Amino acid sequence: MSFQDSPRHSDEEEAFYAHCRAAYLAVFRSSLTNIASKQQLCRALQQAGRNPSQATLNRYWTTRTSKLNFDDFCEILKCERKTEETELIRVFKKMDVNGDGFISHSELENALTTRGEKMTSEEVNAVFSLADINKDGKLDYAEFCRLLVSTAEQCQTAALERLETNTKLKRQNFGSQSYSPTKSSVSTAAPSAEAVALPQPPPESPRAESDTALKKDSRPSSRPSSARSRRSSLSNPVTMTSSTTKANKIQEPSGLQEWHQSSVKGCFFLEDDGSVSSLQYQLHISQTTYAYLTIQPLSLSSRPDKPSPWMAVDTALFVTTAGETKEDSTLICFTESKDKEKYVWRGELNAGTYYLLPFTSGCKLKKRTKKSLSVKPVELIYRTDTGELDLTRELREVLSDIFEVIDMDGNGMLSLEEYNFFELRTSGEKCDRDAWAVCKENFDMRKNQLTRQGFMELNLMEATEKEGDPADLWVTLEAMGYNRMLELVEACPFQIDIHCEGTQPTIQPLSLDSGPKLLNQALQKSITTRTGAKALRGQDNVFIYTYRGEHRVSSVLANKTNQKVTVHVNNEQSRNCCSSRGMSVFAVEVPARTKMVCQHVLPINEKQDWTYNCMETILPCT
Repeated sequence: MSFQDSPRHSDEEEAFYAHCRAAYLAVFRSSLTNIASKQQLCRALQQAGRNPSQATLNRYWTTRTSKLNFDDFCEILKCERKTEETELIRVFKKMDVNGDGFISHSELENALTTRGEKMTSEEVNAVFSLADINKDGKLDYAEFCRLLVSTAEQCQTAALERLETNTKLKRQNFGSQSYSPTKSSVSTAAPSAEAVALPQPPPESPRAESDTALKKDSRPSSRPSSARSRRSSLSNPVTMTSSTTKANKIQEPSGLQEWHQSSVKGCFFLEDDGSVSSLQYQLHISQTTYAYLTIQPLSLSSRPDKPSPWMAVDTALFVTTAGETKEDSTLICFTESKDKEKYVWRGELNAGTYYLLPFTSGCKLKKRTKKSLSVKPVELIYRTDTGELDLTRELREVLSDIFEVIDMDGNGMLSLEEYNFFELRTSGEKCDRDAWAVCKENFDMRKNQLTRQGFMELNLMEATEKEGDPADLWVTLEAMGYNRMLELVEACPFQIDIHCEGTQPTIQPLSLDSGPKLLNQALQKSITTRTGAKALRGQDNVFIYTYRGEHRVSSVLANKTNQKVTVHVNNEQSRNCCSSRGMSVFAVEVPARTKMVCQHVLPINEKQDWTYNCMETILPCT
């Protein structure tokens, strides 16, 4: 991720996002509003000059999709090309059996009711009545295509003009981008800083700035609200050297090999809405003891010289008391120190039961683009020389890796409990004991647990029952984070190790409904208890907490007012940094009397110095 792009790239990107904003705001009042249905997605894409088919819409709005935001919309537009006039004409020419440049009603009806996404006769009649401009019973499809494309372009132009002339919209932040006028709309005599939305004010002495702010706030201002809002900005420069992460490493306890140990595996999954999910775990310790806790990405590569690509994903483990609700749960500790890919904590734990809450910031586990969907998928099933169906070598390797991940206790077999975590992830259903007994009769099992071979046999049976149709297999693979090239791109396996000096720890996997809330509460607590609150200038009741760890900077916004506030966040002055938000400029809407995680920031290259320099600005109410 780079914050410094070439001028040409910057101009092209700005123009692209301007068109994205225009299309989005033609459907929604604000780009902070989420797309809530497939129909809304269709309307927004049409405003952007696209002509999405049902297949295209289904690709982006799956059965697991509940909402898409402005950033998702931008990513979709990057993948979906505009409908070109030449493409449309080429399609119509295939229907033109006479080659005379015209299509009769019967020719159009035959094509639209028998091919592709079939239309009804009534729908065909409606299309023809609109397209038959001369009302002569024939469709001049070249003219029709020209009008269709020009109408789409006119819609885009009108929306863009509305965006550029409406000063209220200019001050609004758009998703992860801030509005910046195009070069043509900026006077050449104006300073270059004025071309950027919400620029930093000229430097002043702290006393002069404070006095000026007090005087101006005591009477109505004639300045635009966007200019007044600049006083609410707060810059937090933090420079971290590459050696910082090596300075305070927690040393591994001497004689650790003789301590009692329990291990468990898990996996972070990137969901359709961009959030990250994982199982939680329950830790029981029978007596007070010194403990050494670690979490790290789990490599599935058999080659030491070629580690798994997700080994750079950051992880953390939060330990809380095992309360039923977030009010009952208290943060005990979390893994702050880092040793290569391993994140560690060392200290004393009292006897009792705890929740282990795995965490990753999302900085290096990102939602994939949809480009891979257009790539020819890897074959999953083939027929042998005898005509029998079998799993391909590539699929067997992937299923073996999946088995490794869901074998949480690492004993080389799947218990019913372990298998059900897999079933809930991929199908949303559980396998009951009767069904498990049937599996025991048909697939390789030992001690009532499914072996790796049995897991292969089970997947082959499901493929055979579908007569080789791989659709269900793809549903399983994609739910586990794989793309159509069988690359693990939307998941990160991990391993937790608990060492106790005086007693044997026990770990049990859980799937808590309150898990995400407990993790969010623990995360916020870990930030707010380790740093002081700073009020945003110009607003005494909106605060920011900035935690500066060895390898991560995290911030929390606290809104203590009785109305929601929107905070514009600008990281453009940061260097060698990547944000969990995915872009350097974005907006956070904080409800009244609420705390909310603003962002996490990590170095892109840990071997180089990195500078976190963030400016938070309260946007004026609209």
